[in-house]
Amino acid sequence: MNLRRRLLWALGLGWGWGATPALFAQHVSQEQLLQPYVDDNVVQKGRVKLEIARLADNGFNVPLKVSIASPMTAQDHVRRLLLLSNRNPRPLIAAFEFGPSSDQVLISTRVRLGGSQTVYALAQTSDGMWWLDTAEVEVTESACLDQT
Repeated sequence: MNLRRRLLWALGLGWGWGATPALFAQHVSQEQLLQPYVDDNVVQKGRVKLEIARLADNGFNVPLKVSIASPMTAQDHVRRLLLLSNRNPRPLIAAFEFGPSSDQVLISTRVRLGGSQTVYALAQTSDGMWWLDTAEVEVTESACLDQT
């Protein structure tokens, strides 16, 4: 936790006076978030389906499901899937690697979210194309309080 945050908490300017951890989180634009992973490649909508609840009571344990339409052959398969957040202190939530021997791409997991935000499911296929789906989530109790 940085010095400014510690000072605010020590002075009682934390949750008690209306400041929430979500206020400390940096909002990152979609271009800034995706650029380190896709470089200058075009990101397309489609093929990826992200399912997550629109409202999450607790950001510590938010269920989500991602599926990707792909024949999963040696010529056409999903290489990797990245789950990203534009408000968490660490934007990369999870990364998964796949190969042509996988039958299908279906991930069901739970993630930690630091406040209301957009969640991104970014997939790269064997032809180098990037595919994206996004979902907005309203979180009533934030999970990410600091950089840990």
